Amino acid sequence: MVIHEGVQCLDAAGPLDVFAEANGFLEEGDGYRCLILAETTAPLRASNGMSLAAHLSFEEAGRAFHTVLVAGGPGLPEHPPDEAMSMWLREWGTKAERYGSICTGAFALGHAGLLDGRLVTTHWQNADNLANKFPAARVEHDRIFARDGRLVTSAGVTAGIDLALALVGEDHGEQIALACAKRLVVVAQRQGGQSQFSPFLLPSSDPMTPLGKVQAYVMENLNEPFPVERLAIIAGTSTRTIARLFVKELGVTPRDFIESIRLDQARNLLEATNLALKAIAFDCGFGTPEQMRSVFQRRLGLSPLRYRENFQPARPSGAP
Repeated sequence: MVIHEGVQCLDAAGPLDVFAEANGFLEEGDGYRCLILAETTAPLRASNGMSLAAHLSFEEAGRAFHTVLVAGGPGLPEHPPDEAMSMWLREWGTKAERYGSICTGAFALGHAGLLDGRLVTTHWQNADNLANKFPAARVEHDRIFARDGRLVTSAGVTAGIDLALALVGEDHGEQIALACAKRLVVVAQRQGGQSQFSPFLLPSSDPMTPLGKVQAYVMENLNEPFPVERLAIIAGTSTRTIARLFVKELGVTPRDFIESIRLDQARNLLEATNLALKAIAFDCGFGTPEQMRSVFQRRLGLSPLRYRENFQPARPSGAP
């Protein structure tokens, strides 16, 4: 596990705990020996303030490993390239049987030139940034983890645990991976992609602009139908102009914009209320629970009912 100053502690600790737990279910000699690597063995400060120290420096780790993973960190997407880490990854990381990253560790792989032409993922909040910085990479925004040959990458933070469980399953079978998941009190394979954790609502435009007028009206009248002709009337423009403005300024089509607003409002109601699915579907403009379920499955990879089970806060015993 490669770490650096400002590393997200859970990016490193989560997967390492999975491998450590796996050892408890394996015969001696069949398990994992986990090492932490960094430019220096001096203590490094994690983003949460903890101090972490590597077992080996890059200079001492001049050999191939079975698996190499780079832990992410909140500042990594904007940090300049770490030349020492990039050099080690190019020389030794790629000699591993599999190599990759946890969360924003994908940016370190990108700086090392290891993402070109490869299918990768990262934290949903940083996926667009990764795609912009490394346009030759094929960035998946909704994957919990992705595999492209020997390259493995995970989404944000705890998704590193999902990736590690999948790797244990590859190495030692699904039963061992399931046993590890039970020990760590996590699901062995979570349903849906990371979009279920990210908001779809876009920043509001100036309410005096055509787009701002549309956004404000739609938010207040979600259960109404909104063909593009209606949006053009609200904005005071032609249908061609409003469609062009959506794509140019928000990067989405009018149809996707309306669907995203409806989806986010439905998510809010599923989390914060006990309203029936039929009522939520009507209030949010989906029309029927079946139509809402179809959008949830297509966009989030899970049903509205499962979304509510995952994200509605537990109520105290006896609460209405």
